[in-house]
Amino acid sequence: MHQSAIRAAVLAVTFAAACAAHDIPAGATVRILIEPTGSRLEMLVRVPLAAIRDVDFPVQGPGYLDLEKLAPLLPDAASLWIASFVDLRENGTRLAKPQLEALRISLPSDRSFASIEQARRHFDDPPLTNGSNVLASQVFLDAAYRYAIGSDRSAFAIRPGLAHLAARVTTVLLYYPPGGAVRAYEFEGDPGLAPLDPGWTQAARRFVEMGFFHILDGADHLLFLACLVIPIRRLAPLAWIVTAFTVAHSITLIASAYGYAPGALWFPAFIEALIAASIVFMAIENIVAPSSRRRWVYAFGFGLVHGFGFSFALRETLQFAGSHLLTALLSFNLGVELGQLTALAVFVPLLAALFRYAVEPRLGTIILSALLAHSAWHWMTERAEQLSQYTFRAPDLDAAFLAPAMRWVAAGLVVGAIVRWWTKPK
Repeated sequence: MHQSAIRAAVLAVTFAAACAAHDIPAGATVRILIEPTGSRLEMLVRVPLAAIRDVDFPVQGPGYLDLEKLAPLLPDAASLWIASFVDLRENGTRLAKPQLEALRISLPSDRSFASIEQARRHFDDPPLTNGSNVLASQVFLDAAYRYAIGSDRSAFAIRPGLAHLAARVTTVLLYYPPGGAVRAYEFEGDPGLAPLDPGWTQAARRFVEMGFFHILDGADHLLFLACLVIPIRRLAPLAWIVTAFTVAHSITLIASAYGYAPGALWFPAFIEALIAASIVFMAIENIVAPSSRRRWVYAFGFGLVHGFGFSFALRETLQFAGSHLLTALLSFNLGVELGQLTALAVFVPLLAALFRYAVEPRLGTIILSALLAHSAWHWMTERAEQLSQYTFRAPDLDAAFLAPAMRWVAAGLVVGAIVRWWTKPK
C-alpha cells in the first residue's frame, strides 16, 4: 500500500469515533493564487476548514479548536482534499503531484490572499495558538504548493476540481504570468479545463465549441429556428435567413459584452420574455400568412433580442477569453452559426419527409406552428410573471443614461434605414 494511502487510513481510523461526520457546507469560497517562476510554479490555496470533512477536528473547552492537536492532521487533509483534485497542465501535459510547502489556519479577518505577495508573507507570520479560541466554522485552511515545470513561459491550464468541498463552491483565482498583467477569474462549480493565459487560438477554439453546443442545447433558440424553417424548407433561402439572425445577435452580443446593454436587474427577465414572444409571433405568422420575403427581416429583428439572451449565458465564461474578448465573441457567433446550420441539415429533410408522406404541407405547417406557439405561450406567460416581480422606476435623465441611449437610437435608425431600403419594391 502506498505511504499516502496508509496515512489516509490512519487519519480516518484515529478520529472516526471522536465526533460525527461533518455535513457538506451549503456554500464555500475558495481562493487560488498561481505564479510560475523559472522551473517552479507556486500555487497558494485558501479553503474554509469546515469544507475538509475527513478530519474530525479536536476541540478543547466549550468547543474551540485545539490547534496543537489539529496541526499534524492538516498535511494529509490538504493533500487528499485539495492537491489530489487539482488538475494543472503545462502545454497540455498534467503536472506531477506538487510538494506541500506550508500550511496554516487563518482568521476570517485576514485579507492576505488579495495578492500573492501578501499571501507569501502571511505564511511566514506566527501561527495561531489555542488562545485564539476559534471554531472550525470560523477559520480557513491555507496551503502552499510547489510544482516542478519546464518553463514559466509555457501555456498553463487548470481544472480546480474543488466543487466537492460544498454544495455551491465559488472559486476566485488570480494568475500571475511572467511579465504580464494579472489574470483574474471567478466562477461557480467546475469550469472544466481552462487556460490561465489563453492565446487567441485557444480562445477561438473554446468559444466556437461553446457557441455550437449552446444553440443545440437551447430549446427556445431551436424552437425559433424551427419556426423559420417550417414554411420554407429550402436550404438556400434558409441559409440567408439564419445568417441574418446570426448577424443581428452578433451586434447585441458584442454590444452587451462591451457594456452597452442596460444594467437594470429586470432586463434579463424582460429579454427572456421577449424571446418566448418571438417564437409565438413567428408561429402565428406561419399560420396566418407565411412570407419568405419578410422572413429575414423578422429573423434580424428578433436576432437582436436573442443576442442579449446569448450575452447572459456568456457573462461568466467570457473571463476565460483572456485578452482576446472580440475573438471570443466572434468565435462564439461562428459556433452558433455552425450549430444553426447543423440544425437546418436535420430539420429540412425531416420536414420534407413529413410533408411528403404524412401530411399536406399547408396543414402540416399549421399543426406544427400551433404546437410551437402553445409551448412558447406557456414560457412567455411564466417569464412575464417573473418579470412582474421586479420594481420598475423611471431612469435618471443624466449623461450616464443619455449617452448609451443615443447610441442605441442612432444604431436603430441606421438598421431601420437599411431594412427599408432592402425590402422596398424594386
